[in-house]
Amino acid sequence: MIGISSGFEPDVVARALAAEQTTGTWIRTPMETPEMRRNIGAKVLGVYEIPDYETETPKEGLRWFIIAIGFPWVNFESDISVIFSTITGNIMAYGKIKLLDIWMPKEYLKLFKGPKYGVEGLRNLMGIHERPFIVAMIKPCVYYPPDIGAKLAYEAWVGGVDIIKDDELLANQSYNKVEERVVKFMEALDKAVAETGEKKLYTVNITSDPPKLFDLAEKAQELGANALMVNAVSVGLGAFKSLTEDPSIKLPILAHSIDFAGTIYTSPYGGISSTLILGKLIRLAGADMNIYPAPYGKVPTYTKEKYIRVAKYLRAPMEGIKPTLPCPSGGITQLHVPQLMKDLGVDVGISAGGAIHAHPMGSRAGAKSMRQAIEATLKNIPLEEYAKENTELKAAIEAYKKGSLAMMLGL
Repeated sequence: MIGISSGFEPDVVARALAAEQTTGTWIRTPMETPEMRRNIGAKVLGVYEIPDYETETPKEGLRWFIIAIGFPWVNFESDISVIFSTITGNIMAYGKIKLLDIWMPKEYLKLFKGPKYGVEGLRNLMGIHERPFIVAMIKPCVYYPPDIGAKLAYEAWVGGVDIIKDDELLANQSYNKVEERVVKFMEALDKAVAETGEKKLYTVNITSDPPKLFDLAEKAQELGANALMVNAVSVGLGAFKSLTEDPSIKLPILAHSIDFAGTIYTSPYGGISSTLILGKLIRLAGADMNIYPAPYGKVPTYTKEKYIRVAKYLRAPMEGIKPTLPCPSGGITQLHVPQLMKDLGVDVGISAGGAIHAHPMGSRAGAKSMRQAIEATLKNIPLEEYAKENTELKAAIEAYKKGSLAMMLGL
């Protein structure tokens, strides 16, 4: 989508965009032959004005167009870094221009490996087949020793959480190193598994600059970690894809994309659509699970339509690419579970931190109340009704009834 000033011919602008991102520059050069332009130059497939004026056009200001451009994939193959440079390269500096989508043919998709596990693989791994997963991040976010975090994780696991993740702010800081954290958390995980009989995952955050990212992945796996987590957009989707495609890494990988990605998609007039950066591209890069913003809690500015569409991009049929588990997050509480499941179904990871660990009866009760909220929803029983015989859920409803955004702002 691009805003074009009155006086510029849209078809000419479209051809200029296509040339700029393949063979051309601002002037024709001797080696840019007609044959080269035919073989590897991008082609304008369509120019569509929005609104679709028929009888008159605005005399001043910008006119808005959807421009469809076809790129020969020989120019970038399956390198996500080069895809960005090609499709969203120099032209993104031209002003009001936003990439809305990328359509990829079946033959091209065969170049990607995608998630190792995907939704079905995670369900088989954990033996969870008929309900949503519960994902919980440790709170506070940072500056706690590994043994304290492990105790919180144990309480949450025993209460009913399936997957514990580090907060995105905690990576490999000196006060809480990945090596120490993996050992402590996996000891707690083994204890929780023995007590509950349920399989559990701990996604340790190995986010770091390459090559340290890959060193931490190997170290975590050697120490017994059973899953990994990466702030995927922050490290770069190219680096993230290299990690997920590494045959020596056998573990499920959770992408946290709720943070830095906001700088890319939030403008309606520039950047890249969230359905791409949080959905299609994260999946192609190989995320088994993806943390992304939900519109219910503390991120109400994110539209429900985009939120649902991201989940569709993560799970829709895609040639040879396994579905990624959508993990909506951001102030999710037990009260949001019915609407969340109505919107996204059961192939989802309901992700909450504060609603688990700030529960007035403790982290174990917080986890238990989240499981109770899921049970009630699956049985089509209103939460308030189900809470009459489930004290943990009743306490959660009372504690969080104001809403996470209002509570965060002290309202």
